[in-house]
Amino acid sequence: MRRTSLGAGLAGLASTLLSACSPLALLNVASDGGAERVPDLAYGAHPRQRLDLYRPRDGRGPWPVVGFFYGGAWEWGARGDYRFVGHALASQGWMVAVADYRLHPEVAWPAFLQDGAAAVRWLVDHAADHGGDARRMHLMGHSAGAYNAAMLALDARWLRAVDLDPTTALRSWVGLSGPYDFLPLKSDTLKTIFGPEAQRPQTQPINHVTAAAPPALLIHGDADERVLPRNSRRLAQALRAAGVAVELIEYPDTGHAKTVVALSRPFRDRPPVRDAVLRFLARG
Repeated sequence: MRRTSLGAGLAGLASTLLSACSPLALLNVASDGGAERVPDLAYGAHPRQRLDLYRPRDGRGPWPVVGFFYGGAWEWGARGDYRFVGHALASQGWMVAVADYRLHPEVAWPAFLQDGAAAVRWLVDHAADHGGDARRMHLMGHSAGAYNAAMLALDARWLRAVDLDPTTALRSWVGLSGPYDFLPLKSDTLKTIFGPEAQRPQTQPINHVTAAAPPALLIHGDADERVLPRNSRRLAQALRAAGVAVELIEYPDTGHAKTVVALSRPFRDRPPVRDAVLRFLARG
């Protein structure tokens, strides 16, 4: 989960673009056409409880909705850095919400999950105002954001707290390079974020798998050294054992950042993440 080099070549460039000192500007400059952004919509009172909506520029909805949560080890990140994600999917007929959420050290677990649930609640209430169909709601995230999406989909208490039921409110969810089974914690920062040791098992998505979970697509790179691929493998195994529909894709020679960077036009199809995500989402 720490910031480390992802290697040479494309992986090294992806790591640079995803670092805190570079707001993914190069990826966003070459955004897909055919989509428009509705920025800075408040889903709560806190300054970080804001989201940007992306929707197809041509045609009329209602469009199915994807709520996207970015990564950053629950310590950094900004929705404006991920315009390329919104454009990548909205240009193909989806409404996409890229949401900010509160971060450490201001907050710890479960505040970022409460924010995610509040963002989903806002989408249910307001997506139709912007041409979206919240009856076809999906969640997606990368890294720490994939964790957030997983917890909202698997641990029903967060959406129930905003009067939603994940078994009916969500059609499916997608996790890119997500941490789902990462105890014991070694990082002092993560120990602070996830609180006392006695509560940490309940912070793990894998411990909330039930037969009622929405279908899942788990994508990971087999060269990921930041969040080990075993996280996705173990969660996929647990979901299958519970009878939940799950697809696991492991891309060879792919590091942590590349699974989200591949959604951008400069690196599209290296690996073909967008095509895999779109095929999966279309089933719901």
